Formats: sequence, C-alpha cells, structure tokens
Amino acid sequence: MKLDPYYSRKELQEMGFKALGRQVLISRTCRIYTPELISLGSHVLVDDFTILNGEIAVGSYVHISSNCELYAGKAGITIRDFAGMSSRCTLYASSDDYSGVCLTNPTIPTAFRREVSAPIVMEKHVILGTGCAVLPGVRMAEGCSFGSMSLINRSTEPWGVYAGIPARRLKDRRRDLLDQEKMLTGGK
Repeated sequence: MKLDPYYSRKELQEMGFKALGRQVLISRTCRIYTPELISLGSHVLVDDFTILNGEIAVGSYVHISSNCELYAGKAGITIRDFAGMSSRCTLYASSDDYSGVCLTNPTIPTAFRREVSAPIVMEKHVILGTGCAVLPGVRMAEGCSFGSMSLINRSTEPWGVYAGIPARRLKDRRRDLLDQEKMLTGGK
C-alpha cells in the first residue's frame, strides 16, 4: 500500500494545531515542532522538507514551497492571504546578535548570548523568490515581490518589486491580481 505524501485531515487534527482551516495539505516530510502555536487558514500547501517552528499564523491561499524554514520563536511570523514563498526561503524572527559583543550559537549558555527577536509579517500578495532570507522585525508590505536570493533586512513599501543583497526597490508592481482575487473570493 502506497502512503499518501500529505498528512490526512485527521492526522493534522491530531497534531493539535492552534487553528486549522479547510483544504490544508502538508507534506509528510515537513518538520512541525510546535503545532499548538501554529494557525493555518484554508487552501494552504506546505511542501517537502519544510521546517515550521514557533508562533506562526498563516492566512488562506498560501503556498510554502520545499525546503523553506520558518523560525518564528516567540516573536512570531505572520503570513497573510495569497502570500507565498519559493523553495529554500528562510525566515528568522529570532537570531543571535552578530555584532561581536557576545558569543553566538545554541551550544553557548544563554548568559553569554544575546538574541535579537522581532516579529516578521508578510502582508497579502507578498511573494518571495527562491533562496530569500528574511531577518527579524521585517514587515513586507502588501503586494511586494522579492527576487531570488534577496536579503530582506528592513521593512518595505507596498506594491514594489525588490531584489538584491540587501533588497532594494526596483520598480512598482502591477495590481491586476486584485481583480482576480475578487473573482476567486466573490468580492469578499
């Protein structure tokens, strides 16, 4: 008998998610460390080899592609409706302080480390290209798109196309997709 590559609805419910919408597909190879802190909207797809850890709130019509890593900690990561990320994106709501004033890495006792923690928010219609990295405290404004391999280390303005290390606004992003959203959702 061949095993379904996605958890069944019953299996997802038994994991104890904080909230679980309709039509949620999560790959069996996904690592979910804190389901009791994770809320998932409807029409969510989480692909293979993804890590979900900490306080995470995901809206509806969201895709998290393979090999993405969401390290939310207590600061939290919020992903609003119609947002998504291509493969190998990493979001860090918490990170070690790399300034040199303290030691770094999880093997060091906490008295010798300093953690930088702040929430990450992906507003509606934000899309991350493959390999993007997002640092603590970043709010990606509605409608922004980010080119592959971008380092997103500061908050953005709405409806922009961003790319680079660090990510910079290159141009405005079209809003045609808003009409399609209205057709899909019946104008809600």
